[in-house]
Amino acid sequence: MPRIEVTALDGALSTLHGIEGETLMEALRNGGCDDIEAICGGACSCSTCHVYLVGGWFEALGERNAGEQELVAESAHFQRNSRLSCQVVLTAAMQDLQVVIAPPD
Repeated sequence: MPRIEVTALDGALSTLHGIEGETLMEALRNGGCDDIEAICGGACSCSTCHVYLVGGWFEALGERNAGEQELVAESAHFQRNSRLSCQVVLTAAMQDLQVVIAPPD
């Protein structure tokens, strides 16, 4: 069960556990993270599940696909380590995954 360390919009830190095979977006929402709107429900057609991967996780998980890249690049809060949490599928190897919720656009 992947352990996820989350920094909310207000700076509060929390830890939640995801289920292998679910998306990071699902784990955040199921874990009570109210800062993730995820309006499209994981269809990669909005950027309301935008997060920043920290601690080397962006490099470890690889590049964004073209659709994800287009959406996060349009965000006023784009950073090099930006990802859409709906596009990150959790694996057992993602122990202590660190994410910061990106501000909404």
